[in-house]
Amino acid sequence: MNFIIEGIMSVTWQQIVMYGVGILLIWLAIKKEYEPSLLLPMGFGAILVNLPASGVLNQVLEGVGETNGIIQWLFEIGIEASEALPILLFIGIGAMIDFGPLLSKPIMFLFGAAAQFGIFAAILLATLLGFDLKDAASIGIIGAADGPTSILVSQILHSKYIGAIAVAAYSYMALVPIVQPFAIKLVTTKKERRIRMDYKPSQVSRSMRIAFPIIVTVIVGFIAPSSVSLVGFLMFGNLLRECGVLGTMSDTAQNSLANLITLLLGITISFSMQAESFVNLQTIMVMLIGLVAFVFDTIGGVLFAKFINLFTPHKINPMVGAAGISAFPMSSRVVQKMAMKEDPGNVLIMQAAGANVSGQIASVVAGGLVINLVTNYLK
Repeated sequence: MNFIIEGIMSVTWQQIVMYGVGILLIWLAIKKEYEPSLLLPMGFGAILVNLPASGVLNQVLEGVGETNGIIQWLFEIGIEASEALPILLFIGIGAMIDFGPLLSKPIMFLFGAAAQFGIFAAILLATLLGFDLKDAASIGIIGAADGPTSILVSQILHSKYIGAIAVAAYSYMALVPIVQPFAIKLVTTKKERRIRMDYKPSQVSRSMRIAFPIIVTVIVGFIAPSSVSLVGFLMFGNLLRECGVLGTMSDTAQNSLANLITLLLGITISFSMQAESFVNLQTIMVMLIGLVAFVFDTIGGVLFAKFINLFTPHKINPMVGAAGISAFPMSSRVVQKMAMKEDPGNVLIMQAAGANVSGQIASVVAGGLVINLVTNYLK
């Protein structure tokens, strides 16, 4: 009984805050169904790692010596030492993606690139607010709207805020249906949101679908070598999908592998959510800057579409540009929902999907470019 009382008395107010954060994440996962496969394990893990003398972390026990905690071990092996968990997740993500809408309308590649503007805007903002370059770059990647990429970049650059970055990245991905409509309406008119687009896709051959992931991997290998692990595993997963002879493996990658890695990644990243390093002013600033990055990504894609419209007779609905972020397929669904609300007969889902999968590629390339730029600058 005395041991229990001592344990309760040793709880700090910061740990109590983290219990609240964990419960909030679990509530969002269950009640609101916001990214439940990630927010639920992250929320439960946040509670586990903040229990007094938690057995999920390494500790020294009297008469026993040092013992290994499972969450700390998973973090050290799966993220800190090798970045294996976020990279392996890209196999499953790649197997889920159909690049057909993008290949039939290659112009959609441009929207994926334009919608990464928020990353660099956030890096500049974070630097001006006093974060060092490695942390600023890691925070900016929240704008990629891609959780695994955010985790990988922040880990490679040894950011002090990996826990806050992971929570921000996945939280904003989950909040796409709330954040994006707000950002889109800031820079569009009702008339622009009602623009209709004809969808006349060109035929995409099986050979092109197979060649695409190979070609992208080789090109990215020369442009941004640091992103090869990300792009390569993403494209490997897509090759499993498109090759036509590994259906069982493709299904496994899309379901069993992706679910298992997502579960492990969610609870493992909670190691970085220990109260003493998480509950501070800098964490709040990281969350706010991440929101700025996310909003500016959306606005960047929309404004680029409006710029294109100055030179083309066939107008593009600017909302399609917003789908150029990496939050696949949520962003394309949001765009379609907004289009139907403005004009019930307006169907933009295929154009938005093309921009959305382009954003998936662009986000990991942007992550690699940021790693290259920062590491070369600091040499």
